[in-house]
Parts: sequence; C-alpha cells; structure tokens
Amino acid sequence: MAAQRGARVVLAEAAALGGTCVNVGCIPKKLYSYAAHFTDDFRDAAGFGWHVGETRFDWKVLKANRAAEIGRLNGVYQKLLVDAGVQIVTGWATVCGPHTVQVRTARGDERFEARHILVATGGRPSVPAFPGREHVVTSDSMFDLDPFPRRLLVVGGGYIACEFASIFNGLGSRVTQLYRGEQVLRGFDDDVRRHVAQEMRKHGVDLRTQSHVVAIEKVNGELVAALDGGGTVTADSVLYATGRVPNVAGLGLEDVGVTLGAHGGVIVDDDYRSSVPSICAAGDVIARVQLTPVATGEAMVIVDRLFGTGRRKLGYDFIPTAVFTHPNIGTVGDTEAQAREKFGAVKIFRSEFRPLKHTLSGSGERTLMKLVVDAKTDRVVGLHMVGADAGEIVQGFAVAMKAGATKAVFDSTVGIHPTAAEEFVTMREPLA
Repeated sequence: MAAQRGARVVLAEAAALGGTCVNVGCIPKKLYSYAAHFTDDFRDAAGFGWHVGETRFDWKVLKANRAAEIGRLNGVYQKLLVDAGVQIVTGWATVCGPHTVQVRTARGDERFEARHILVATGGRPSVPAFPGREHVVTSDSMFDLDPFPRRLLVVGGGYIACEFASIFNGLGSRVTQLYRGEQVLRGFDDDVRRHVAQEMRKHGVDLRTQSHVVAIEKVNGELVAALDGGGTVTADSVLYATGRVPNVAGLGLEDVGVTLGAHGGVIVDDDYRSSVPSICAAGDVIARVQLTPVATGEAMVIVDRLFGTGRRKLGYDFIPTAVFTHPNIGTVGDTEAQAREKFGAVKIFRSEFRPLKHTLSGSGERTLMKLVVDAKTDRVVGLHMVGADAGEIVQGFAVAMKAGATKAVFDSTVGIHPTAAEEFVTMREPLA
C-alpha cells in the first residue's frame, strides 16, 4: 500500500512471505479444521440415508496439499509486492539507528537508510522452562508432524490449544488436554467457556482442568508427562500452547532507544509511533489485539498517516473473532462480566438448542447463542455463539453492532428460516 502511494519501500523478511497467519496460523489451521470435520460428516450421513463405506485418513496427503496451497499463497504475496514496486530483501533485519536497518543476507550484510521504519515482526510461541522442555513442540510445528501422533497431549487452555485439541481429535488422535486454570478460554464469556468445554468433551477430547505438567521424560520412544497432582499421561507428541510473545529478540530495538513493554511488546502511541518517532510498529509485535485483520488495519492507518491524508483511524471496539474449535466459536463485543462492569444494568438473552441438522444425524451437539444488552440504551453490546459456522454468522452481526444496533432493531429484523442465525433476532425474553 505504501509503494502504491509512491513511497520507495524495502521489505526485509527472514522467512516465508505472509507471516504467521499464512504459514503456520489461521490459514493452515482452518484447512486442517475442515479436514477434521469429515469424521463427524461421515458419521452424521447415516441419519440422512447415506451409507458411507470404510474411510481412511491419509495424513501425508493432507500435509502435501496444505503445503502446495501455502506455497501458492506465498507466491501471491510476492507478486503483489513486486507488482507494487517493493524491493524484497531476504534476511534478518536489525535496526541500527532511527533511520538505519542492516539486513544479514546470504550475500552478506546490506545496509539501508530510510525516513520511516516499520516493525511488523509478529509474535512467536512461548514455552515455559521445566524438565523435559526439549521434548515438546509448539503450534508452529503442528502442521508437519511426522509421524501422525496417535496420542497427543495438549498443554494450555487458550484458543490455540483448544483448536488443535479439536482438530487432532477429529483427525483420529486420542487427545488429552491439560489446563492449570478452572476453565478454558480465559477472557471469553463464561457461558461460551462452559459450553465449549462441554462440547469438546462430547466430541472425545479428554479435557482436564486444574492440572498441569511438571516434567516430561522420553521412555522407550514415548513421551511420559508427570502431572502436578500425581499420575502421568503418555503421548506420542506434546503440544505446548501456553501463549505467544512479541517477536523482538535480535532486532536491536532497545539499543536504538525503542521502549518495550513488560511482555516485550513495542510501546506505541495512537499513531503507532514508538518512543523513536521515525520507528513505527504494528500487529502482534505491539501486543494489543493479536489478530491478522487488526494488524492489517493498523498498518493501513500508518500508511495513511505517512503518505496520505492522516484521517484514517482504527477502532478497537466490536472486533469480531472466531475460534475453530469443534464446534466453532464466534464472538463480538463485551462478555457478560465486562458489560456488567461497564454498564451496571444489563439484559441477557440466551438460547441453547439442538440444531436442525442433528435432529436426523443423531449427534448430541448443541448450539449456544447469547446477546448482552445495555439496559439503559437498549444497545446490543455483546454477541456470542458456539455452533456450526459461528464465525460466518457473527461477522454480519458485527457490522450491525458497530453501527450501534439496539435490541429493538434486532427484534424488528426478519429472520431467515430455518437457520441457526435467526435465533439472534427471535430471542424475546431476557433471563431472570
């Protein structure tokens, strides 16, 4: 975008183009989530009169097809950059001064002078120190595990941990998930957390809360995890999904005066300027909202400020997000607890039901939908769903909420029948 506005741009990148999302994040994760859903689809088909023969999952085929698609996307990003006039330099970049970057390339070091420097280096998985840490893998490695883990231990309770537990359970692993807290998905609405945990267990994930690993040993080719309360879990692979940290190590930022926060993120002002005015930062490296569309939005604000009118802004309210557990989560706005703290009096509308599809499939999966309404203004301030295609459904409602839709507007909207989404416009009675 900066190059299209006439700026001379150099992009330094040490890995594949596209960052976490394209290479080891949301894109491959959702492709694997699609793959994992076929287990349920084959089972559900019987209730609709289909007789599905013997099925067999080929992990190598999925990996190869995913790699080919990611390679295609890498090429798309490269073409976009080259066509816009961006000079791509492959290598590790270090900031040497307010206007100087040095890149370590295969040909040797190259030095660049620039009026503006943008740090958009994303984040990386973080694994705590404990005995046996060298035996675990992080989310970056999950897409190419070899061989396929017949028994997978997932440590963590955030969205990455829950997604991979759901995905590998669906693909045929025997999955155990451990989380030291009382309930998974801290920060999400409590009803969503409860419902997702219940549904994941229904799908076959051995989800254990208030439990964590104290040590891991490799014994006869197997990984044996010792638990804090006694007992062990034996697995073929152990995934640690215990958080991500800003990717700032080795960039030279502190040496040139860039201030970092307590967790390593670059501290920026409302215009995404660091403590060194010529150095900006955006995306996961500033540790605000770690979502790809948010990073893109922040970058567009920076481009407009540097090379445009400077009027573009990014609002952090009503950012919709999805979690690709089985079933999916879609959420936008405040949780019930957040709304009560902000507004005091709130009205809660909640519906839990068996989707139409499962009246014939025989599945016990249930859908949860919830609205949080500010009682004083009638504005819908939170919308949450756990169920099939939750992300696709919530995206449209996020537009309405961003525009200030009230519960009266929801009530006056005609629903599409029969869909799960219509439940959001037909809930009439608040909970006592």
